[in-house]
Amino acid sequence: MQLIKSLSLAALGASAPAVLAGPLLRRGTVGNDDIVGLPQTVPSTTAGTLYLKYKPFLYRLNGCVPYPAVDASGNTNEGLSPTGDPAGDCTSSTGQIYTRSESANGAFAIMYAWYWPKDEPSALEGSLGIGHRHDWESAVVWLSSESTTATVLGVAASAHGGFAAKAASAVTFSGTGPLIEYESNGILDHSLTFTTTKGDQQPLVAWESLDSTIQSALANTDWGDANVPFIDANFANNLVEAQL
Repeated sequence: MQLIKSLSLAALGASAPAVLAGPLLRRGTVGNDDIVGLPQTVPSTTAGTLYLKYKPFLYRLNGCVPYPAVDASGNTNEGLSPTGDPAGDCTSSTGQIYTRSESANGAFAIMYAWYWPKDEPSALEGSLGIGHRHDWESAVVWLSSESTTATVLGVAASAHGGFAAKAASAVTFSGTGPLIEYESNGILDHSLTFTTTKGDQQPLVAWESLDSTIQSALANTDWGDANVPFIDANFANNLVEAQL
């Protein structure tokens, strides 16, 4: 499936939005149950309208629900040790969804990302030390253009360091929001996939709406085996991996 061809890092980098400069302040961590997420915030632009229009519905098959990764002061979620019940102490959050966009090769990509405090496939794997503190996953909605009348070309969902992409005709939507599932199969870590089951939506915050302290916290925190998919160090490469 090659709806979008030759998407290059150079093309993405050429038009990447500037990030607000600011001192890299060292912030603290906040307990998973105590961290307070950010209110839904998007720019008053066409991109902001599109962020809300195509916000996915996330269905949790197993494991944790998504949690906020950072608070308004730049403190980050300390996460949970991957032990005990895979959903232990991590099913009571409204969550947060983070978004960032980019135009490239005549298409418009919107990345949506979620954070989980731990990734533990099962209690058995947890007892054997399999799994990890912190998990980040993302989905990319590809549009024909940065326009409120754009056509959805397809959607990509992150899984085990890569992405699985489908044309829009093969994806189930509720209204304009694609249906995405968070799951672990067997001994594999959690990942995203496509589903026909409608899940939940979380308060959305756009990367460009975050101040430099919060951006720096997301970019400079040690997330262990997990990687924040939308920070400058990872965003362009992830869009290349997620192309249709």
